[in-house]
Amino acid sequence: MLKGGTSSPRRKLLRITLIVFGVGVISAIGLLGVVWAITPIPDSTQPRATAQGSVIYYRDGKTVLARQGVNRKSVALDKVPRSLRDAVIAAENRSFYEDQGVSLSGTFRAMWSTVSGQQLQGGSTITQQMVRNYYSGLSQERSIVRKLKEVMISLKVDQSKSKDWVLEQYLNTIYFGRGADGVQAAAGAYFGKDVSKLTLAEGAYLAAVIQQPSRFADPQGPDLYAARDRWRSVVDGMVDTGAITSEEAAAVTFPSLRKPKAVFAPKGQEGYMLDQVTAELKRRGYTDEVINQGGLKIVSTFDKSLMAAAERAVTSVLPDDTPKKVRTGLAAVDPATGEVVAFYGGRSYTANKFDNSFSAKVQAGSTFKAYTLAAALDNGFGLDTRVNGNSPLRIASADIPNSGGYSYGEVNLVKATQNSVNTAFVDLAQKVGLNKVVKVAEEAGIPGKQLDPHRGAATLPLGVASVSAVQNASGFASFAAEGVHREAHVIRSVTDAEGKVVKSSTKGKRAFGEQAAVDATYALTQVVEAGTGSGARLYDRPVAGKTGTTDESAAVWFAGFTPQLAVAVDMFRDDNKPVTVNGSALYGGSYPAQIWRAFMTEAMKGKPVKEFKEPSNYGYSDPYGDYGSDDRYGDEQDGGQDTVTPGPDELGTPGPDQSADPDQTTTPEPDQTTTPEDADEGPGGPGDGPGPGRGEDPGDEGDGGLGPDDLGRRLGDPVQGI
Repeated sequence: MLKGGTSSPRRKLLRITLIVFGVGVISAIGLLGVVWAITPIPDSTQPRATAQGSVIYYRDGKTVLARQGVNRKSVALDKVPRSLRDAVIAAENRSFYEDQGVSLSGTFRAMWSTVSGQQLQGGSTITQQMVRNYYSGLSQERSIVRKLKEVMISLKVDQSKSKDWVLEQYLNTIYFGRGADGVQAAAGAYFGKDVSKLTLAEGAYLAAVIQQPSRFADPQGPDLYAARDRWRSVVDGMVDTGAITSEEAAAVTFPSLRKPKAVFAPKGQEGYMLDQVTAELKRRGYTDEVINQGGLKIVSTFDKSLMAAAERAVTSVLPDDTPKKVRTGLAAVDPATGEVVAFYGGRSYTANKFDNSFSAKVQAGSTFKAYTLAAALDNGFGLDTRVNGNSPLRIASADIPNSGGYSYGEVNLVKATQNSVNTAFVDLAQKVGLNKVVKVAEEAGIPGKQLDPHRGAATLPLGVASVSAVQNASGFASFAAEGVHREAHVIRSVTDAEGKVVKSSTKGKRAFGEQAAVDATYALTQVVEAGTGSGARLYDRPVAGKTGTTDESAAVWFAGFTPQLAVAVDMFRDDNKPVTVNGSALYGGSYPAQIWRAFMTEAMKGKPVKEFKEPSNYGYSDPYGDYGSDDRYGDEQDGGQDTVTPGPDELGTPGPDQSADPDQTTTPEPDQTTTPEDADEGPGGPGDGPGPGRGEDPGDEGDGGLGPDDLGRRLGDPVQGI
């Protein structure tokens, strides 16, 4: 009885244990069933998993300018060499094509590692890794719940998707180091090849990298030995799986790795171009996320050869000892489309990301007279209109002088333009109305906010408003397009990841009348033929343009065009001091005109010669017969500047001394406020540009122009020269 009584409690305990165990098993099965039922395959992917960076091209749509954002380009599995696929399977999951998508032993190891805190070797299958990295809702933290969800989704994916589909997503999702997401980017990062061109040895190395991408990205010393061992184990694993023979494995040698480099390290002008493309994308509504992860194909307007020509033009013309504080901008705009085909951003994007052509705005100087001329011609005036060219010209209580104080008497608009007569244009603007001059300038692409501080200033036609090289090139493109303005832009088309293409519109808007444009163009050709801009003359085709020199040479310009291309060149300093080279102050007809000519000589090479249309009253309406000059091709002794012959009403008026700069004028008031000269350096770094000394934000008191409340006040706007 004692014996039987003893065994009875044991059997009872065993029975209870079995019942508890059974209940536990049943509960576990039930729990797994519930988890299975409530864990669907996610209907969305992680943003990073499928994100593809955008590729920016030059205007040909083929030559890559830059890559932006995530470095990934997804490829179909059939583009991936069989040897690479076999290597990845040998390295990561040899039973991939036979298992159910999960490894129970590996999963339990991972769970025990989570519970115990021990760092045990994981055992996730390729399917599990793909699920973890691909689908949304699965974080990377170590938890039992997350691991359980991963297992359930992996099982379901294995049942509903093909193995090849899983492997394709895995290869396009996994990170390979060197900033490369996906196998296509990795092929380029490590070997400079398309993935389809990889050899057996190279594919095996990429498979080896997956385990420790940071360590094996650029292995040196002990890491290199470890990388070689890992690579050899992958090759041997391929023998074990039957992917290659022992002989093939023995013949394979460790591959040569490409030297690591940044995904995109801008050089030359590339950084400036990328900034402008990105800025325009954002203005069009593209977010940073879409730009960096949306897989956009962006075709820019930039011509690679012309970008190089722009840089050569600046660097070849300017002397080597040009002060580093002197900055040069150059912008070229296609009049037929508004596309910015080339520009010069600066010496070094690394040193200064604030570019010279888009961002920097300086006083337009006498280049602005072109807009005044267009406004007059568009409002009933003709080229034979005569205006007061005497110096000084009194407006309100201020005297506005010509360069050197020279008087020209009553001059027609051609001669006034050719010789950049300040008083003539101030008189013309008063006759036309400053509001009409502003309207034409705005219609031609000069932003109103930059004109606002000077709308009522008598010196408005002399170029006291600040503009960028791109804006001025765009404005002069309106003349080349016979009065039609097309907004300057840097993007030709954007293609999204689904293949939808959005092209930039080239539809123009009339800025001023066609005949006004033709007549103004004629006057501007005389500037180049025998006036202040003769330094820009091209030997094989007609050119129209205008020089500009602001007070004390704080900024100097040449803006001009052929029928096919409009280009503006400016030189300035951030500290507002005079632009000097070799100790001599510059003017628009000097280096700016020479840079313009150097660029256009390359840009127009091989292009058909197109003539400008003849003006409406050419050769018969001017009663004095002095449209042009008496020295059509300039005087070689005076640097190509025209010698002015007095007209019938100019007798007794002295002509300009050609030894002086005919465009340069000085501020009439001796106590004119100027920018302090005590600072050696101008603003530096991104976002710093020419300061208020160039009219950037002069304020109510700083512009000094003759507005409605300015009568009786001293003229404060600096008087512009040629």
